[in-house]
Amino acid sequence: MAITAQAVPGPLLLSPKDHTLILIDFQSQMAFATHSIDAVLLRNNAALVASGAAGFGVSTILTTVAEKSFSGPMFDEITAPFPGQKLFDRTSMNTWEDAAVIGEVNRLGKERIVLAGLWTGVCIVGPALSAIAQGFEVYFIADACGDVSDEAHERAVARMIQAGARPMTSLQYLLELQRDWARSETYDFTTGVARKYGGAYGLGVTYAKTMFNAHEG
Repeated sequence: MAITAQAVPGPLLLSPKDHTLILIDFQSQMAFATHSIDAVLLRNNAALVASGAAGFGVSTILTTVAEKSFSGPMFDEITAPFPGQKLFDRTSMNTWEDAAVIGEVNRLGKERIVLAGLWTGVCIVGPALSAIAQGFEVYFIADACGDVSDEAHERAVARMIQAGARPMTSLQYLLELQRDWARSETYDFTTGVARKYGGAYGLGVTYAKTMFNAHEG
């Protein structure tokens, strides 16, 4: 029997209202030992994710580990898009073992979880494998994560994929939330975030708009 194509999105694509984003341990002490990604690029990618999520109204949890006693404050790029939002500080390396965070996950009630943070092999693997074991769908934003070495990051990525987690990138996350340039209510916001944090793509958007007043839609 022939398959008939339909002009509808696939069910594995994310939308702003179908998931909870958990941003984990974007803190100075964790960043100092991160070597799998340049610190400037990491902060840029994390800012893109946080800004995009806030603008699209994604349910978002911000969590730190030992903020006052050891790891330091969360990056301003993460907290600024969520003014006044509570940060869940933990003692556990695995976010999924913190009762307060899990209480918030349950309050938000989304069956899809998207993760980003430091370090990939500890603070992202832990909640990813734990959430999958409890029946959640898990995505992780690979270029908004980092670890102490390339090897540590890549082994963590492989381990999560083997368990069923789905990798994506920061720019992919933003554009998947928009997904159609005809969505005029978020068009300027999305291109604005891309221009600020989207690297070469953002430069291209700036050039096209400045030189030709171009518009994707």
